[in-house]
Amino acid sequence: MKKSKNTDGDIQDSRRAFISKTAMATVGLPLLPSTMTAAFENMVPPINPIPMNAELQKSQIGQYGPWLADQMPDPPKLSFRNDLWSKIEDWKPSAHAKAQEQIAEPLIKDNIAVTLKRKYNYDGLEIEELTWKLPYGRPVEAIFMKPENSTGKLPAILALHDHGGNKYFGKRKITKTSDTQHLLMEPHQNSYYEGRAWANEMAKRGYAVLVHDAFSFASRRVFYEDMAGIEWGALKAEGRTDENSEDVRNIEAYNEWAGHHEHLMAKSLLSAGTSYTGMVLAEDRIALDILSARKDVDPDRMGCGGLSGGGLRTVFLGGMDARIKCAVCVGFMTTWKDFLLNKAYTHTWMTYAPGLANYLDFPEILGLRVPLPTMVQSNNQDELYTLPEMKKADDILASVFSKAGHPERYSGKFYDGGHKFDVQMQTDAFDWFDSWLAK
Repeated sequence: MKKSKNTDGDIQDSRRAFISKTAMATVGLPLLPSTMTAAFENMVPPINPIPMNAELQKSQIGQYGPWLADQMPDPPKLSFRNDLWSKIEDWKPSAHAKAQEQIAEPLIKDNIAVTLKRKYNYDGLEIEELTWKLPYGRPVEAIFMKPENSTGKLPAILALHDHGGNKYFGKRKITKTSDTQHLLMEPHQNSYYEGRAWANEMAKRGYAVLVHDAFSFASRRVFYEDMAGIEWGALKAEGRTDENSEDVRNIEAYNEWAGHHEHLMAKSLLSAGTSYTGMVLAEDRIALDILSARKDVDPDRMGCGGLSGGGLRTVFLGGMDARIKCAVCVGFMTTWKDFLLNKAYTHTWMTYAPGLANYLDFPEILGLRVPLPTMVQSNNQDELYTLPEMKKADDILASVFSKAGHPERYSGKFYDGGHKFDVQMQTDAFDWFDSWLAK
């Protein structure tokens, strides 16, 4: 057992001996200086070994997980929790810039023209069906709603729909524009939202609300016809058709196919120098541009929020865009360590921005918005995360806002139950928006 305690030293000694011998062997070779030994030693990264007799924590990547988790700095390099910073104005520019770099959000410079397809009233709301064209892909479809007969500039919410392994649908998941919904939308809203179209309920409280299809969802999804000729495994489009797409069986088949395709999308985006996170954020920002430019919206009173994938989008949009004056993240808050060891398999590629964990823990992305008002709602029995890491994320955000001198502008709330945004949670979220955005 004594020998195992010296494993690190043995490894380092052996490595140095090997490097030294290698360097000595090169003395007689041209273009290789005698200082190579020091150069090589400087290249050797430090290793934090796990004792050979240690009981390894279980992880979703086997015995690799505990070692990787042990390498993660806490707090990370650009965390406001570090003693290096005492004032947010000294810390935020560098932290924000590094997050922007790691997310690798594409810059979309085009002027975006918005087209009104249809306008009507329903359930006390004035509703507009909108579309806009980006320089790539099919047009984005969106729903805008506000109270009937409202006047002046209203506070506004960019309502962000969930993921849910359901990429065929987008904006329809959290809206209702007629008494007749798609057959699959009622059970979806019953399961996650206690039977409510929460974007409608938000609008009824006096808000202008915009809901758009996120990148790769609904109107922005990849069609089978786009994949014709790509003959590989589960992504084969052969024998599939985009016709009669609203049929329940076809939607279920599409969502299964889209689940496989998300891996390919993520790899391709990384190959292009961007990320899934960056693409979704870029398109959410454009929707925010469109919302803020409306004559019936007060651009100084805008918020965003959503459940699950919508909570994830809130983390990045709320953290990266200061136009979001109030944010409510629902059902998407934990630590990078939780994703690493326990729960990455339950989550979308939209979550991961390569290298970002070196600089900020996951909750600190949302914490970039400090001191702007921020609420996080979590469920104690949410199987997408572990409760201890959800609690740690809450502590991290509370400490960031407290250190900034604004503890009252952060609210972390926990509820009993599984993954959801039920009526009680909606009420608390809407009240939070009211307290900061309503005049």
